[in-house]
Amino acid sequence: MTVLRPQDVETDTILGKAAKALQVSEEDVLRQGIRALLERRLRDIKAQIFELTGYYEISSVGEMEEQYRDGALEEADSWRDLQHLDHLEYKRDRLQELIEMLP
Repeated sequence: MTVLRPQDVETDTILGKAAKALQVSEEDVLRQGIRALLERRLRDIKAQIFELTGYYEISSVGEMEEQYRDGALEEADSWRDLQHLDHLEYKRDRLQELIEMLP
């Protein structure tokens, strides 16, 4: 029995076999795969956002910045979390845009 390693199998062959097994076009396999990947990443990012916003009892990076201005939150202890939350919100928005662009 021959064992195929990923580098031994051409992507086109896998794509064709998957399409045939699922009885859909190769385009549908790609589109559904891309959608699934984007949605999975979006769920992961939303979970991270939920964790951070829950920890600080806020709803967004804007609200966190407002707490800095009001003096309710110490910047020294949470600056990295603010930057991380800002980055996560950016990634969330970009992924949502990509998902909306899919047919």
